[in-house]
Amino acid sequence: MIRLFDTHHIRQMRELDGMWDFKMDNAEKAYQLPVPGCWEQHPDFLNHRGHGTYTRTVYINKSGNIRLEFKGVSHTADVYFDGNKIAHHYNAFTPFSVIVKDVTQGEHEIRVEVDNTFGEHSSLHIPNDYYTYGGITRPVALEYIPDAYIKNIRFTPMRTNGVWSAKIEVDIQNISDKKINIEIFSQLSKYEMKSDILEIDAQSTFTTAFERTFEDIRPWSNSEPNLYMLNTILYIDGKPVDDLIERIGFRTIDVGNTKIYLNGEPIYFKGFNRHEDYAVDGCAITLQHMVQDMDLIQDMNANAIRTCHYPNDERFLDLCDERGIMVWEENHARGLVLHDMQNPNFEQQCADCIREMIENHYNHPSIVIWGILNECAAETEEGRRIYKNQYEQIKSMDLSRPTTSATCRHFTDICLDLPDVVSFNMYSGWYQDCPIDERNDEQIAWIKQSGGNNKPIIVSELGAAAIYGYRDRSHCKWSEERQADIIRDNLSVYMRDDRIMGVFIWQFSDCRVTEEGEWFATRARCHNNKGVVDEYRRPKMAYDTIKELFEILRV
Repeated sequence: MIRLFDTHHIRQMRELDGMWDFKMDNAEKAYQLPVPGCWEQHPDFLNHRGHGTYTRTVYINKSGNIRLEFKGVSHTADVYFDGNKIAHHYNAFTPFSVIVKDVTQGEHEIRVEVDNTFGEHSSLHIPNDYYTYGGITRPVALEYIPDAYIKNIRFTPMRTNGVWSAKIEVDIQNISDKKINIEIFSQLSKYEMKSDILEIDAQSTFTTAFERTFEDIRPWSNSEPNLYMLNTILYIDGKPVDDLIERIGFRTIDVGNTKIYLNGEPIYFKGFNRHEDYAVDGCAITLQHMVQDMDLIQDMNANAIRTCHYPNDERFLDLCDERGIMVWEENHARGLVLHDMQNPNFEQQCADCIREMIENHYNHPSIVIWGILNECAAETEEGRRIYKNQYEQIKSMDLSRPTTSATCRHFTDICLDLPDVVSFNMYSGWYQDCPIDERNDEQIAWIKQSGGNNKPIIVSELGAAAIYGYRDRSHCKWSEERQADIIRDNLSVYMRDDRIMGVFIWQFSDCRVTEEGEWFATRARCHNNKGVVDEYRRPKMAYDTIKELFEILRV
């Protein structure tokens, strides 16, 4: 399943999920592996880092143009069609697509060469506090498209004096060698919008926009997540030839006077950091397990998710849209020192990730914050230049959402004036044995005098590690009791502090970490064990602690 709703009624689409032929590192032995899936789930490749090749035959039932869309390949993909290379893409967590023109009816071969190795070629996937899996880890689709097709839609809601309006931008791409005359029709609820006849040059992309008010609209909020279908149809010579359906919500996000406002009302985030990692799935989490995660998160009375530390599977974002879970989605860069950020590929690979994240996830009403560069070199002048450039890139693409970045560069960060929201990671009671309230006061005072004055403040990470099932009456570290104690003590301070607009617990579930590098030395079982449920989603004692405090504090 690509999305949780139909995205086309006219455009023909086939999902290519299923069993693909597979070979590892050009070995003679052949396998069949599921797509989507991680090759680490096969007993022969439990911790393999290298190259693998996926192949399958597809039958094209009519001659013409096709579009292949890959929702995620980890972490580098080279795509071939009938032996011809048609695409190269880097980053496991953002989708990409490629068009093949004038394909004849009949059988054709798709080959995807996948690489999950570390090295200079890969600035974002490095040995880290989470695992970089290998494989075609998210769904794949094949679409039949005409010579001009709807490439993208951006829906931007606005509210003025209580009246809702929106700007709807439609990108049309002409892949042919001749000019084409088109018309665009969009419908949202009872409202219809139609363009004039438009001429698109050969081999070009054209953007048209509708702007209008919408009466009797029910806004999207975390308590009432109202959604609407936006159906857009492309006409050529008066005939409907293509369509794209987006599911949208009317809502605004603003910041001011140290607060964050959803539809003009102040909001407070009670959230979790969540990695895409499940014991039996790897990062290719099934829809059933996504729903289970959502059920557990909501059972603990949370209202927000931070997609640490990369863009998430769009099906999970669809669930957040449907259930009113507010999302902080961030680009893919975690814990990078200045040397890492000086990788010659770093800035371009970050820019590509941000662009693909926003282009593909812009219409999710649940996404209320864009984040960048978790715990990176914000204490350096070169780091500041990079932070500034990335914030500017986001603002050039989307002015409707605030920006933030989670910092751990306490009392040294020189970038706090750049984001709209200041966020800090603090593990008082786990890494620092210090009074939580005193450290919090020091942190906030420093934020206010270092560029963050009058900005909303979020505690983006807090928590402690525990091994599932390890109980100890002395409440020693690594016990479930100590984890519950530390989380209770932290939440009791932060959630009673009117200067703080939200908390995100680190983390929802235990996740695997890489054995390469330094992380295994401080991560028992080669897992980050700070989850309040383990990798099989078995709750630890902290689960009920959080459920209680999220219900009674900051209602």
